[in-house]
Amino acid sequence: MTQGTVLITGASSGIGAVYADRFAGRGHDLILVARNKARLDAVAEDLTRRHGVTVRAVEADLTDRAGLAAIEAILKDEAGITHLVNNAGFGSAAPLAAASVDEMERMIAINVTAPMRLTYAAVPAFTSRGTGTIINIASIVAIGPEVLNGVYGGSKSFVLGFSHSLRKELAGTGVAVQVVLPGATGTEFWDVAGLPASHLPKEWVMSAEDLVDAALAGLDRGEFATIPSLQDAAEWDAWEAARATMLPHLSSAVPAARYRAA
Repeated sequence: MTQGTVLITGASSGIGAVYADRFAGRGHDLILVARNKARLDAVAEDLTRRHGVTVRAVEADLTDRAGLAAIEAILKDEAGITHLVNNAGFGSAAPLAAASVDEMERMIAINVTAPMRLTYAAVPAFTSRGTGTIINIASIVAIGPEVLNGVYGGSKSFVLGFSHSLRKELAGTGVAVQVVLPGATGTEFWDVAGLPASHLPKEWVMSAEDLVDAALAGLDRGEFATIPSLQDAAEWDAWEAARATMLPHLSSAVPAARYRAA
């Protein structure tokens, strides 16, 4: 008996393909979304053969409004979907002034607009059923946006902030939200970003398999934010505590003393 259907974007390779394998291994049917139909079909055929689950491959370019709308319709209309994994995206290591502004706009479309719209499509159906899980793949650059290209860092900061808000708004509805912040991961991401993973120190680069297994362990533990590479979880707790301490003090009718004229 199926455990429900998981819709995964960017599922033809890398992190998305590993998520597909792991969820199939847990008995979930799958809807896999990607642009590369040949690779997507190969992943679907392999998972069906090895795990005996139903796998549907949907070719769609999520930077294209029609392609995005097609996936939104699936999320709105198909009652068996229990999980949405917003994984599709790409990055850049190019300095802002050296990057194509059109390519940066395309990055925002896939890293920001697509997960936002797909989440808007999924949430009403999930809340009406009182159950569902949204997994948003962010990045450690959400915390350190200066590490790589600024548009990439900004896009992943959006994913983290959006996830924070979702968690608050969906509390008590039965819908879980997890945001995953990978560090350097051994996938094609780095080739697309212009900095092959082979050029990075090997002690920085986690396998996609280890990344996803850690992320799913975090999901099973009920974590909101999972940072697989962070060895001391207290560092994240301190970050969150500092944010919570500042929050009540961020709006005031009176400027801070340091800004007032002597």
